[in-house]
Amino acid sequence: MNVQTLTGAWHFRQVGTEEWLPATVPGGVHTDLLALGRIPDPFVGDNEKHVQWVAEADWEYRYQFAAEADVLQQLRVWLVCDGLDTLAAVTLNGRFLGQTNNMFRQYRWEVKELLQAEANELVIAFASPVQFITEKQVQRPLPGVSQAIPGGSHLRKAPCQFGWDWGPQLPPIGVWKEIRLEGGGDARLADVHLQQHHADGQVNVSAALSVERWTDEALTARLRVVAPDGEENVGETAVSPTASATVNLPIANPQLWWPNGYGEQPLYQVIVSLHQGDVELDQRVYQLGLRTLKLRQDADEWGRSFEFMVNGVPIFAKGSNWIPADSFPTRISDDYLEMLIRGAAETHQNMLRVWGGGFFEEDRFYDLCDRYGILIWQDFIFSCSVYPLNDPDFLENVRIEVSENVRRLRHRTSLALWCGNNEMEWGWVDWGWKHQSDLDELKIAYDRFFHHTLPEWCAAADPDTAYWPSSPSSDTPFENPNGQQQGDAHYWDVWHGRKPFTAYRSQYPRFMSEFGFQALPPLATIRTYAEEADWNMTSYIMERHQKNDSGNSLMVGQMLDTFRLPKDFSSLVYLSMALQAEGIRYGVEHWRRHRDRVAGTLYWQLNDCWPVASWSSLDYFGRWKALHYAARRFYAPVMLSIEDAPPRQGVYVTSDLRETWEGNLRWSLETLAGEVLAAGEEPVQAAPLAATHIQTYNLKEYVTDDNRRNLVFIAELWQGDRHVTTQTAFFAPTKHLRLIAPAIQATCCHEDGVLYIELAAHSLARLVELSLDGVDVVFSDNYFDLPVGRTITITCPLPAGWQLSQAEAALRIRSVYDSFAN
Repeated sequence: MNVQTLTGAWHFRQVGTEEWLPATVPGGVHTDLLALGRIPDPFVGDNEKHVQWVAEADWEYRYQFAAEADVLQQLRVWLVCDGLDTLAAVTLNGRFLGQTNNMFRQYRWEVKELLQAEANELVIAFASPVQFITEKQVQRPLPGVSQAIPGGSHLRKAPCQFGWDWGPQLPPIGVWKEIRLEGGGDARLADVHLQQHHADGQVNVSAALSVERWTDEALTARLRVVAPDGEENVGETAVSPTASATVNLPIANPQLWWPNGYGEQPLYQVIVSLHQGDVELDQRVYQLGLRTLKLRQDADEWGRSFEFMVNGVPIFAKGSNWIPADSFPTRISDDYLEMLIRGAAETHQNMLRVWGGGFFEEDRFYDLCDRYGILIWQDFIFSCSVYPLNDPDFLENVRIEVSENVRRLRHRTSLALWCGNNEMEWGWVDWGWKHQSDLDELKIAYDRFFHHTLPEWCAAADPDTAYWPSSPSSDTPFENPNGQQQGDAHYWDVWHGRKPFTAYRSQYPRFMSEFGFQALPPLATIRTYAEEADWNMTSYIMERHQKNDSGNSLMVGQMLDTFRLPKDFSSLVYLSMALQAEGIRYGVEHWRRHRDRVAGTLYWQLNDCWPVASWSSLDYFGRWKALHYAARRFYAPVMLSIEDAPPRQGVYVTSDLRETWEGNLRWSLETLAGEVLAAGEEPVQAAPLAATHIQTYNLKEYVTDDNRRNLVFIAELWQGDRHVTTQTAFFAPTKHLRLIAPAIQATCCHEDGVLYIELAAHSLARLVELSLDGVDVVFSDNYFDLPVGRTITITCPLPAGWQLSQAEAALRIRSVYDSFAN
């Protein structure tokens, strides 16, 4: 197969105008206009509203090119568009090829007879998606998301691009994936289905090929598997007269792939090729990890489990929800994408849920998840809306979309689950849709599609991966989607319902696939969209960058339940992040203490698509919020937690290790100034893949109404002379603690490009935040409690070109005390 990528000197214009402007492909109208200075940056201030006209207009892209000789000389040549967003009419050299209406599909046309050697013109005319959905919504109103441009469910385009409760209304238009010419000979690979078969410690890899052929000559299918150490296995077979073939290949000494934290991630290279004699006609290359993966749903004392099993080992899913990494997807660089996935892995996450309001990610995303050991819960692209699932044309469009993407992703080592949609079953039960009589037919269509049609399509194309109808769901149509007995749950009563963090302890779902709490992004990020005059939670600009109704009020309300009134805006930003971290920690620790019943937690959300106040732990620029540092602790393979019920403090160790963990627990009850009132030490044998209750300490003889605001319970886990982790618990809300200036002392040194910061406090420092002024770095720990009498060392990279003296001058340290004290 010979390929000519069609990138270069593209031009575009608004339909109805004469001026052709330079364009980037892959790209889009917004980013092209922004690069030319024709629109303001939509992410700054309130510019989002000033660029709405862009998506309301029609646009035209044009590319003039010469066809490469090695492509043109092939027997057949196809124009292949991996992604057109969304309503496009494609013309080559004046000949109309076809129209598109689905950004998730690949489109291809045979164009050999239309191509010329020197002068070719490809024109792609894009119609406004906003005008399209607006007209459709007038004809047939469909319920959707209140923060979005109405009618998005009429069009197969990423729902969140029309707006969401964390994202702007900036629907892109353009060629958003690769576009190319493919030249081939007498046959091509139409489909390859890779499977792996495990039995008695042995693995066989099979490749089932479907071939598109225009010759009666003999064809051969070849399968080559290259092990991580370079060892190769090769097998081949003849292609049958029905244009199919299956090649099986045993793998000697198979190296098993494991999720992050459970083992290594060895990846094999798999090459599937099609031959006519000695000539290779087509080839596909894959990476493959050898593993078994199933969703176990067995009856138990609480109902029915919902637990992922990898290589026969029960995995506690530790992770978060993934949204598109940019409102304009073509700006997502390889480095940026890897930074986000690596950030998940560095906090011990082993699962991401690719949320159904975005899009099927590109292959590079799944490559990274395979490499970093991140399992993927893959939603289909339906979210929080009613869709016209009784429209035959709409269904046929979706059928092709599903077929293409399931076949593209089914071999992925990281793929753990196909899920029908996000929150639509919940919507039918609790959001009032069922009371609209004009939607009765669509409710029937929903049931038919997500409980029958879609799972049948999935099973036909990918019989090896489990299917789940909706998230959340109890797997019984329209019945208690957030039930605690089976399936997965979303719990939003803490954020939307304004309940305290302690409400998390009332929940025992079989799998918690969504829950969250908002925070502002770091001040450095706020500076990119708001001037200092706007640094107020109720200012116009701050509310433009808060897409959840009353979100800033909810954040401040919970903040004042926990902390004292912050003295300035910078302190408010710090407390918002600390509050988010504390809330999510509280929930995760509870559910990990009950891992025999709860099999996973995916907090909402990992990342952002623009700079905004949101539920993310990594902001739009990849900066770590307090929650991301907390995740490194509460998702640690060996987690220490305290079930506080003052004056009782229950201490637990939860282990994801596959062998018993042994160490010691050192505990103490102290004043905030470090006076020890009681202390002890316990041996710890933490059972594998389980939560172990170490001890519950009843401290009522030491705790009184007079001193409870001055006490802290400290639990420390040690293994020999190695300190593993520390947890603290208090007997009064943080805002009522008798905090005094902690007088933190910092001593710095550096070696081999690493800055070492040794810290000690004279009084307990609550939620210590470290930063280096003017530069972004990731610390080994941050937003932690620092009791008296402990010296801890925190590390971070020494910024390139910096001397130690610069780092010492730039080091900033604050704690909760500093957020209110003048």
